[in-house]
Amino acid sequence: MSGLVEHILRLPTWIALLIVFAMPALEASIFLGFIFPGEIACLLGGVLAFESKVSLALVIVAAVTGAVVGDSVGFAIGIRYGDALLNKVPSRFLKPEHIVRTKELIVRLGGRAVFVGRFAAALRALVPGFAGVSRMRYRTFFLWNFAGGTIWATSVVLAGYLAGNAWHRAASDISLIGWCVLGLVVLMAVAWWVRRRRQSR
Repeated sequence: MSGLVEHILRLPTWIALLIVFAMPALEASIFLGFIFPGEIACLLGGVLAFESKVSLALVIVAAVTGAVVGDSVGFAIGIRYGDALLNKVPSRFLKPEHIVRTKELIVRLGGRAVFVGRFAAALRALVPGFAGVSRMRYRTFFLWNFAGGTIWATSVVLAGYLAGNAWHRAASDISLIGWCVLGLVVLMAVAWWVRRRRQSR
């Protein structure tokens, strides 16, 4: 990963901007986020702005646009192919009842799930598709997606800009925040499931 990062920092400006757009865009649309989190590209874009190789404003626009467009594509894939794809996943990896509970949770939380999901790498790759599978209204999805994508992308780019050459530490801090968000979401999901079971009894 370190060698890849150093290579990105040496790329021509227009290619670097394309990567800053593409990595967040591909996170949810082709689930690249499981392999290469889009936040790394946004962070490095901020570092390039710190080094005066590219405009900070251009990096932010590229990152925000990639984040919003990518999740919209993931949402569309969820509507069109989501159920068919989920049915092909072996039950030993993803149980049908877990899929049903996830759909119910997203329906219950609505756009808030889209917003919160933006701040954890594992959720960024999954929530847009599940929002589509759950038939969330696109208007609701877009508003929360735009808000979350704008805040997330801008914050990560600025973190890279302010960290400069110490971007490794910023990346570690952002990753820690993401895990904390994921942990909080898991706790909320468990609490909701326990409450639902008690009510059903």
